[in-house]
Amino acid sequence: MPAEPRTITELARALQARELTAQAVTERCLTAIAEGNPSLNAFIRVLAGAAREQARRADAEMVAGRFRGPLHGVPVSLKDLIDLSGTTTTAASRVRQGHLATRDATVVTRLREAGAVLIGKTNLHEFALGTTNEDSAFGPARHPLDRSRSPGGSSGGSAVSVLADMAYASIGTDTGGSIRIPAAACGLVGLKPTIGEIPTDGVVPLSGTLDHVGPLCRSVEDARILYDVLRGAPTAQGMRPRDARGLRLGVLRDYFLALLDPQVGTSFESACARLREAGIELHDVAIPHAEDVAPIYLHIVLSEAAAYHAKTLESRADDYTANVRLRLEMGRYILAEDYVRALRGREVLMHEVDAALTGSDALLLPSVPIPAHKIGVTTVRLGGSDESVRNVTLRLTQLFNLTGHPAITVPCGSTPEGLPIGAQIVGYRSRTDALLEVARAVEPCLDPGTSP
Repeated sequence: MPAEPRTITELARALQARELTAQAVTERCLTAIAEGNPSLNAFIRVLAGAAREQARRADAEMVAGRFRGPLHGVPVSLKDLIDLSGTTTTAASRVRQGHLATRDATVVTRLREAGAVLIGKTNLHEFALGTTNEDSAFGPARHPLDRSRSPGGSSGGSAVSVLADMAYASIGTDTGGSIRIPAAACGLVGLKPTIGEIPTDGVVPLSGTLDHVGPLCRSVEDARILYDVLRGAPTAQGMRPRDARGLRLGVLRDYFLALLDPQVGTSFESACARLREAGIELHDVAIPHAEDVAPIYLHIVLSEAAAYHAKTLESRADDYTANVRLRLEMGRYILAEDYVRALRGREVLMHEVDAALTGSDALLLPSVPIPAHKIGVTTVRLGGSDESVRNVTLRLTQLFNLTGHPAITVPCGSTPEGLPIGAQIVGYRSRTDALLEVARAVEPCLDPGTSP
């Protein structure tokens, strides 16, 4: 009996060969949700009836010889910031109770056209303004490998849904790392494409100039399938092979490796050693103004978030969770000159990342400085001092939201407790396709359990 498909690529082959049916696969995911969601809290809303009907239609189409592509009949979850016509988009907040979407977001339309089975809406950090998934009107999502820990955020429910076999992929959003952080914490692949490549209409905004939409899934090849569907490009099963030998990766050190949990540091250096053994050239590169990333990011994201929430902060302030409300209120006191200064700093950082990429195929750094942390813990001891969990988890991802460069996290090991660790690969602006080719080539070196 063939092994259960783990990736979209494997499932697509089995569905097309009629070794499995979309209905059977959907039922397995719904069973996993029924059994796991009460303790994991990954889903805010399960679309069981609609998912069964979409799976039935997918099977009928495939029997009739109409195969829409590798996403046809594949169960996919959606972060509950994304509009799905006829359902409430809660953004995990009491502020949006009863907010019924009247049309699909463009990314949902494209998923439907590709034949995906939309299985439910996932939990998140309220309005995506957080990295732990703890501040949610529906309670925190919990890590499938240790329910006392956070799966990361803000797309925490999305990551849990994939890791716990409730969906084969999830569509999340990333404004400072909200796809890459939970993907890394849960041992998944998470892609933030170049800014503007995937439409954000029909997605509740956090920061209009920094928001990205992208997939969380189990392999780089799956990420490529989803990326093509979400950007409205033709999809093909299988990626063009690229030899890892001869690739040149610039390793971001200094600021980017200065505050790491020792287990993350060891895992990352071990991954670098495996890359060198595979014939990949690694050389050190720097971002001169890396220390300015956090203040530049905060002045932009909090200003833009506060502007979007201005009316409800006046009329429904008590409906926000306390921490999210506090951050939004902070944004109301940022001066216009500070916001403009941050936009100028963003331009400087864009050029510095471009310069760091010069002569390299991509950049390499850890995804998150710490493994999944305990729920309720707000500080972590790093480098001899107590650091904010929120600040630390954003430290290595938010730069690439500011600059718009595509970035992907790929598993690169685990702690002795079995908690996943991720490595982040960053590519040239407007070359997400090239980044995915590099990531696929190095994936077996980063994650020894991956097939070449």
